[in-house]
Amino acid sequence: MSAPLNILFLCTGNSARSILAEALMNRLGEGRFRAFSAGSMPKGEVNPHALPLTRALGFDDSAFRSKPWDEFATPGAPKLDFVITVCDNAAGEVCPVWPGQPITAHWGIPDPAAATGTEAEIAVAFRDAARLLRNRIELLLALPVAKLDHLSLQARVREIGKSADNQPA
Repeated sequence: MSAPLNILFLCTGNSARSILAEALMNRLGEGRFRAFSAGSMPKGEVNPHALPLTRALGFDDSAFRSKPWDEFATPGAPKLDFVITVCDNAAGEVCPVWPGQPITAHWGIPDPAAATGTEAEIAVAFRDAARLLRNRIELLLALPVAKLDHLSLQARVREIGKSADNQPA
């Protein structure tokens, strides 16, 4: 078996969406992908509403931390094969230069951390974000990654971010 592909999910605060994406990819990717998450202005802690969802995937709370994206642009950092922004703010920011020319894409997801209302309403916002991320991750996992050239793969991964919202849960 070849080494897993490294994928970095970026969001401004690295407290909710990118954390959920990291957890989902690490569970669903089953060794084919190794996921990480980071933020341009990390909150410094994982949003507590994200933790029930990561626990449901079998992770301990200590498996995740809110961290800056520049950790992944330093010598000794994992070589990234994919970098995907999951919030519109991070997509518009100037990112570090990622060594190795990884596939990049934007998969904008509404921010569940901005949800207001009852605990149940906030939980629904987090579940909806996780559902959208799961749909997109499953589409990525279904791609014949090893058979596509770099430009074709780039186009397919970007298209996932534009068309996956209406997929069934």
